[in-house]
Amino acid sequence: MRTALVIGTGLIGTSAALTLAGRGVTVHLVDQDPDRARTAAALGAGTEEPPAGPVDLAIVAVPPAYTATMLAAAMRARSARGYLDVASVKGGPRRELEALDLDLGTYIGTHPMAGKESSGPLAATADLFEGRPWVLTPTPGTDTEVLNLALELVALCRAVPVVMDADAHDRAVALVSHTPQLISSMVAARLEDADETAVRLCGQGIRDVTRIAASDPRMWVEILTANPGPVADVLAGVALDLGDTVEALRALQSADEAERRGGAKGIEDVLRRGNAGRVRVPGKHGAAPASYETVSVLISDRPGELARIFADAGSAAVNVEDVRIEHATGQEAGLVQLMVEPSAAPVLSLALRERGWSIRH
Repeated sequence: MRTALVIGTGLIGTSAALTLAGRGVTVHLVDQDPDRARTAAALGAGTEEPPAGPVDLAIVAVPPAYTATMLAAAMRARSARGYLDVASVKGGPRRELEALDLDLGTYIGTHPMAGKESSGPLAATADLFEGRPWVLTPTPGTDTEVLNLALELVALCRAVPVVMDADAHDRAVALVSHTPQLISSMVAARLEDADETAVRLCGQGIRDVTRIAASDPRMWVEILTANPGPVADVLAGVALDLGDTVEALRALQSADEAERRGGAKGIEDVLRRGNAGRVRVPGKHGAAPASYETVSVLISDRPGELARIFADAGSAAVNVEDVRIEHATGQEAGLVQLMVEPSAAPVLSLALRERGWSIRH
């Protein structure tokens, strides 16, 4: 691939453009908002100048509601040898294109499973897709050349190609992406009118659950409008669990011992099912999830403290598999939680204590 046209310079489009430009591909940028394209170009993602002729690959990176329209316009203008989109929903845009009676041999639907709570070209990074799944949804009619161009794009972005049926993809993202967004927002919404005293008690758990609730509502309305059925199906199952859990909690308040036992069993059941589901979430580098032990270290909020902890862990020849920081309320301190292999936890704890760190249990 030597040339590309990126239509839509938001987070995904600009990130792909930055990656391609960094690999020596000549990238042309187009956006309905000239300021966004100008910003992306200033970041080094490509040029606002239109291509002199058809490019190798046109990448349509606009919201799902506009994906088919922009693809059709690019295809009718013969802008490229191959066309793909990066919308988070795949079945709808394909059916829209089929209804327009276009030759879809030169098109392939794709979806990089990467993103942030922030949006726009200023949020883009060239490494956004590294190590992340990138779904490809070819059909029997997809030209081999176009499939190869899509695979080349994925390789240049250092992502991991995953081939799926378009409708199966939409059901999958409803479960692992779209429904979690709504549930996170629903939990965060409980905080809007909560008493300030309660909000001040927020810890790492509520931060984890509500992190993605900071996402742009307008963007998510567009995404959910394109995939309402599968999301509603998943939420219906969640609603049944919620109803059963409410009944179980009410039973725990009963004066009847048998009802209380039934309530406890219902709560335990949903928690155990949650354990079983969580175990299936892929772990580091997409491998099977591993069980780590946590070493919690008290840290002050001063420059260089994190670097010092990691340096001391490295001196002890311990690899930190993951890290989390829990800030103390009203204090310039917090806990750094270092996740390591179970056999390495005693070694790390001893080494850090010897270097003056306070270990919390």
